[in-house]
Amino acid sequence: MAAVKTDSRMLNNLISSIKRWRKPAKKGPRVIARNDHNISRRDISRAALTVMKRLQEAGYQAYIVGGGVRDLMLGGHPKDFDVATDATPEQAKVLFRGARIVGRRFRILHARIGREVIEVTTFRGHHSDGETHEAKQSEHGMLLRDNVYGDLESDAMRRDFTVNALYYTTDGFAVHDYTGGVEDINNRLIRMIGAPATRYKEDPVRMLRAVRFAAKLDFAIEPATEAPLKELAPLLRNIAPARLFDEILKLLMSGQGERTFELLRRYHLWQHLFPDNAAQIEKNPAALELTKRALRNTDQRIQADMRVTPAFLYAALLWPAVDEEQKKLIEKGIPPAPALAQAAQKITSNQLAHTAIPKRFSIPMREIWDLQHRLPQRGGSRAQRQLEHPRFRAAYDFLLLREECGEIEPGLGNWWTDFQQADDEQRQQMVRKLQRSGGNNRRGRNSRGGRRRKPKAAE
Repeated sequence: MAAVKTDSRMLNNLISSIKRWRKPAKKGPRVIARNDHNISRRDISRAALTVMKRLQEAGYQAYIVGGGVRDLMLGGHPKDFDVATDATPEQAKVLFRGARIVGRRFRILHARIGREVIEVTTFRGHHSDGETHEAKQSEHGMLLRDNVYGDLESDAMRRDFTVNALYYTTDGFAVHDYTGGVEDINNRLIRMIGAPATRYKEDPVRMLRAVRFAAKLDFAIEPATEAPLKELAPLLRNIAPARLFDEILKLLMSGQGERTFELLRRYHLWQHLFPDNAAQIEKNPAALELTKRALRNTDQRIQADMRVTPAFLYAALLWPAVDEEQKKLIEKGIPPAPALAQAAQKITSNQLAHTAIPKRFSIPMREIWDLQHRLPQRGGSRAQRQLEHPRFRAAYDFLLLREECGEIEPGLGNWWTDFQQADDEQRQQMVRKLQRSGGNNRRGRNSRGGRRRKPKAAE
């Protein structure tokens, strides 16, 4: 009997040893001392430094984390800084007047310092540690709610990519690196922390982030991080359209839109964001050229600090499908203007199932399309009225894009270019010349678009 007990104890000890062996011991961070990195407080916003100071004075840890640290190490000048702390949102909130807790999936604090808002996040823990805090996943593995709190190391391991898991503190002015992010920055690599497929399933938007950072930083995506992208791309269909709209703005309106578009196509992600556009560019070279030129135009404007609007970009991305649908309706006998309206409604509704389009953008988008039908109609006072339309400039730029990509014959764009540069007398001469040549598209119609009435017979 004693022998049996001895064997049992030995077996239990062996099992415990195996468990200890299988569970990796916590690794300390690589700490890059002040003299060994290039980050200076002068390049960090005063608001972020103020937030860190208040948290530290209250006895909490505080670090600048994420893209701000990454970009500083790359020699950039980031505008946004996020702070990570061991204080809960409720504990941090009492330190900042007017602060508010936002988010449901991830609860974070927005601390307002002057005109700046600093995002303050509590260190995240592993899902298995969530005994008292809520962590919930969908059937596909996506995290629906995740407010499991932890320590600095677990927070680093919960972040998406190594280059975004660097922590800078003013307590010693050091950078803490738990995941090899500094090495990946030096090697110009985007690497997922943890098992890439699992992390993508937890949040499919991470696939878009991998592409965005690769395009923005001109980094390569590490092979294991890259491998699941095509297979898991359909998971983007599970993301709320409103959230995807926000991601689209980051992807395509940050100055690297054309490069991002190419990567999204390479990894089969584009077709789940803009399915109608994806279908058109596979069969219509003009559609692909229009898409590329619109993105290139947007990139150039952003790099020149010029104004850009999602309305113009969405107009370009969805136009090939709208144009094809309009032609189908015209073949069925529907007049061009109503056909365009019906086509616009259908394609816009299709897109709304994938990405939201707020009305402040969808209305101008449809006005840009409508003006493509009206710009050829220049007789009488129409040209002047269209010139005064609030969306004329965007519609004119869009017309030029259509001509450049070969969708329509050139000529109309040059006419409108000359018309804008002419004085009043020259404009009247241009319209009269157009009418004499029969190119005003108003034959047999009055100024309201109806047919001219025959004069009444003399009584």
